[in-house]
Amino acid sequence: MGTHYSQLSMDERNQIHRCSNEGLSLRAIARRLNRPTSAVSREVARNTVGKSYDAARAERATLARRRRGTIKLKSGSVLLNRVRALMAEGWSPEQVAGRLRRMNPDDPALHVSHETIYCAIYAVPRGELRNELIAQLRFSHKARMPRARGQDRRGTLPNMTSIHQRPIEVAARLVAGHWEGDHIKGPGNRSSVGTLVERKSRYLMLVKLRDGSAEATLEGFTRKFRHVPLAMKKSLTYDQGREMARHEILAKRVKIDVYFADPHSPWQRPTNENTNGLIREYLPKGLDLAPISQGYLNAIARQLNNRPRKCLDFETPAEVFAREIMNFQPGVALQS
Repeated sequence: MGTHYSQLSMDERNQIHRCSNEGLSLRAIARRLNRPTSAVSREVARNTVGKSYDAARAERATLARRRRGTIKLKSGSVLLNRVRALMAEGWSPEQVAGRLRRMNPDDPALHVSHETIYCAIYAVPRGELRNELIAQLRFSHKARMPRARGQDRRGTLPNMTSIHQRPIEVAARLVAGHWEGDHIKGPGNRSSVGTLVERKSRYLMLVKLRDGSAEATLEGFTRKFRHVPLAMKKSLTYDQGREMARHEILAKRVKIDVYFADPHSPWQRPTNENTNGLIREYLPKGLDLAPISQGYLNAIARQLNNRPRKCLDFETPAEVFAREIMNFQPGVALQS
């Protein structure tokens, strides 16, 4: 009987990420994971960006390999038109998917899962078409409810909304306007810089903070988000740090939904974690961040936002972000 092989999990990839940052050898990492050294070596070689292994990139690449194939519900396609016609009759996505398979058993081109239908509906930008499609759903939720709701894990912050209640479109990066936030801290946590990254475009905003308090975070994030068009402020995902204790006020001021990741789960905010690594090239650990000006932070963000990214097919975050703004509101530009 041959040896059974299972692919690396996201938890294992995050362990590789952390162990690499600690300077452990590939052999030591493999022992910790109880995996062959060759498997860890291939994983690191395949997913190293610059000098650092990228766990989030590795996970995306794995999912992409599993999901290779054509997009089922293309705009204007016969299949999409049939789906819309059946939903107009009051059918649910599950009924539409089952009926199409029954009507066309020998034509896979006309088969589609109900989850694909849901994702296609919620990927449509806000407007009359989106409202029309959502209105045809049985419960007409404005946001897609997760398939597995999970337990709402509330911590010490009051009235947190769990990441497990976040719309499915956020994880899929289908629609722009969903952000991740964090703090980069100086020695002894005595100085802080806020980081805000838009998930789809990887567009970065850096925020000068007077300290790491909740009040300073509220003021700084409010100030930065005021320069962002409303259509590009859908959600913010953060960890459960005490600096977000004023999150309810922030949500009202900025008109944004705030979600919180599970404790000790940096992989739930991969865009921010990876971007923080890039920022550390300019603001290394151990540097006192108090003297750093907002102007200098803007210059860092400008450099990173104008750096081509492979994940964006070598477009820059600034180009993608600007295009997304124009798609929502022609003639509206981001104020620096």
